[in-house]
Formats: sequence, C-alpha cells, structure tokens
Amino acid sequence: MAPIITHAVLLLRAYEQAGMMLKDMKKMPEAIQLIEKASIMYVENGTSGTAGIALDRAGKLIEPIDLQKAVDLYQKAASVFENEDRLRQAAELLGKASRLLVRLRRLDEAAVSLQKEKNMYKEIENYPTCFKKTIAQVLVHLHRGDFVAADKCVRESYSLPGFSGSEDCVSMETLLAAFDEQDEDGVSRVCNSPLLKYMDNDVSVRHHISLQTEQYCGGKKLKPHYAQ
Repeated sequence: MAPIITHAVLLLRAYEQAGMMLKDMKKMPEAIQLIEKASIMYVENGTSGTAGIALDRAGKLIEPIDLQKAVDLYQKAASVFENEDRLRQAAELLGKASRLLVRLRRLDEAAVSLQKEKNMYKEIENYPTCFKKTIAQVLVHLHRGDFVAADKCVRESYSLPGFSGSEDCVSMETLLAAFDEQDEDGVSRVCNSPLLKYMDNDVSVRHHISLQTEQYCGGKKLKPHYAQ
C-alpha cells in the first residue's frame, strides 16, 4: 500500500511543478518531461487511462511550439489506450498525430498512421469515419505521388458497409479518374467541392488546394500512374 501512496504523491508533485513551469514557455520541455514521467508512473500503478489523458494534455501543450514532440506524445497516448482496448480514444489520438504528420510533410508516416486509424474505426464499426479516413488517405497518397496506393485505398473501402455509391466514394473515384485522364478542371472541381473544403482535417484544408496547384504548376500535366 505504501508504494502506491508514494507514487500518488510523486504524481501530484510532478503536476504541480509542471504547472508552475508552464507559466514560463521557455521551460515547456521540462514541464512535458515531468508529465511523461508521471504518465509512466500511472501505468505502473494500473491507471493507464489517466496516463493516456496526461500524455494527450502534454501533446496539446507542446503542439504550438514543437509539432514533432506533439506527434510523439499523441502516438504514445494512443498506444496506451490501444493496450487497454479503448480503440475509440486510441483512434482519436492517432488522428491528431496524422494531421500533424501531414503538416510536417512526413507523408509516408502519415499514410501509415491513417491506415491504423481506419483499421481501428473499422473494428469498432464506425464506418462513416472510415469513409473520411479514406478521403484523407487518397489525398496523402496523391501528395506522395503514389497513385496506385490512392486507388487501392478506394478499392479496399468498397468492403465497408455503405461506402460504395456514397458521396465520399463518388468524390474519390472522380478525383482519381481526373488524375488518370490528366483533367485539371476535374481535379479542381473535386478539390474545391464542399466535401473537401469543409472537412475539419489538415489533410484537406491545408493541402487540397496545393494538390491541384503543385501537380499542374506551370501547365505541367499529370502522367497516369495507375490502371483501371
């Protein structure tokens, strides 16, 4: 019993110190380090959920000044919740990491993260969110220049209940067809459609416009990279 009490006291002190350090942004890394240590102690004491929450909070605190560290914290928090079979919370945290990875242009990692998110949402049968993750996957893969992977994401999503024929599905099929046909206007229409414009997601909001401008910059046309 005594060790548990000791750990609890240490956790409280760690948070108190972190809170004081947060008053001075220059000491933010030290504050985050304390929270990480506290989260480890939470796990050791069998309160993994609290550890995940602490890591999520730390990610939010550091995000404005260090995106890479925020990604690491969100991923750690997601792993904690995944180990507890709390997949909804894990997927939400992976979503935060995925968006920051896109912002950092670490697109290969973002693609992996999005796939893991999508698998979790599929496991808990949250299919509408799976549809949105498919859109994000397609856009990320197109930015990576991997049209085959983008097409594969759509094809694999046909197995999701309700996806085939949905607005999300038709939009991505249209986008891929426009790329295959080197149709700049078609790409522009999809990229500027309400479906993409109003998604609360860094993948679409920050990059759907650059998707069309980068690929067609200076009148250069796309070359088809996948077959129907």
